[in-house]
Amino acid sequence: EVQLVESGGGLVQPGGSLRLSCAASGFSFSSYAMTWVRQAPGKGLEWVSTIDSVGSATRYADSVKGRFTISRDNAKNTLYLQMNSLKPEDTALYYCKRTAADTRGQGTQVTVSS
Repeated sequence: EVQLVESGGGLVQPGGSLRLSCAASGFSFSSYAMTWVRQAPGKGLEWVSTIDSVGSATRYADSVKGRFTISRDNAKNTLYLQMNSLKPEDTALYYCKRTAADTRGQGTQVTVSS
């Protein structure tokens, strides 16, 4: 059974930083590209970033480019999202998923507010 467990969210002031983690199990993590998506209150899912299976290629939404960094540790079956210079509009529930699948974890809440 595929399991994805996101963590690391919280309340942070504008300009602050957070590092999200996604612990994966139930599949061969190192064989899959992985993606972060987010959902702000009252809005649909928004793609944030994708990384290939070996961590050599990454892509970012324009809204987070230059502020967020996606990475992975295949030895630990863990995906990361380092978020810097956070803005109120980054407030959302953040999910990780295999790029080619819909299954997500329970998400981790990020709230950016003063």
